[in-house]
Amino acid sequence: MLSQLARLSMEADGRYASAAELQFLKDYFQSLNHRMSAYKKIQASEKEILRQVETQMQSIDPNIFRRGSQDVTAKCRGDFAQVLRHSAAALLINDTERLRDRLLLWLQTIIGAFHGPSVTYEVMKNVIKQHLTAEEASLFLPILEIDRTLLGK
Repeated sequence: MLSQLARLSMEADGRYASAAELQFLKDYFQSLNHRMSAYKKIQASEKEILRQVETQMQSIDPNIFRRGSQDVTAKCRGDFAQVLRHSAAALLINDTERLRDRLLLWLQTIIGAFHGPSVTYEVMKNVIKQHLTAEEASLFLPILEIDRTLLGK
């Protein structure tokens, strides 16, 4: 939403915005209660969500958090937590452009070779569905798909 507001401010400079240009605000406020509810649930359940994701990923591949002889589990936990937190913030303010520009492109560079398996995001989607209502999940799952597209391999 912040990106859309900034764009609207520039495009409508010196004139009133049209009803079509303002529609994103109407849409946002109609979904605000679901966004706030989902955000709070994700925040309250973060440790459990991340624990479930880690457990399910290890059941798929017991060596998924190994780089040669090095255990990178702690690093992955931190990275997953950051992605989840920033994704939840993007959900709350309805701004996936900001998520993409600020977090995901940076993480894509930092993470590099690891966190590639798309399975990470499929597992996270399944875990998230257990913690959110269908309406809340419908708002959040597209954000996880953006995460998968940019960070998964």
